[in-house]
Amino acid sequence: QVQLVESGGGLVQAGGSLRLSCAASGRTFRLYAMGWFRRAPGKEREFVAGISWSGSSTNYADSVKGRFTISRDNAKNTVYLQMNSLKPEDTAVYYCAAATYLRLNPNEYDYWGQGTEVTVSS
Repeated sequence: QVQLVESGGGLVQAGGSLRLSCAASGRTFRLYAMGWFRRAPGKEREFVAGISWSGSSTNYADSVKGRFTISRDNAKNTVYLQMNSLKPEDTAVYYCAAATYLRLNPNEYDYWGQGTEVTVSS
């Protein structure tokens, strides 16, 4: 069992930066791949970024490549999402999730956090 708690969301102007954190409970955190997803108002949940259990592999949605960076610190049971050059279209509730393997499909993730809201003003 893994419990996930996101933090770091807020209101930021376009072009600004935010760093989201996802703190996990449980000794098995290091065995899970982790993903960040987001759900914008009126839209489906979408994959943003993912990282393998070791941190050696990462994957990004095309819309965030070059702007967002996912990382993890297994000693701290935490995964991060550094978001730079934010755009109004990045406005969404951001969720972290844990899966056995690095995947893009949210249905393949086993555990989810409650989400943290990010609002980017123009």
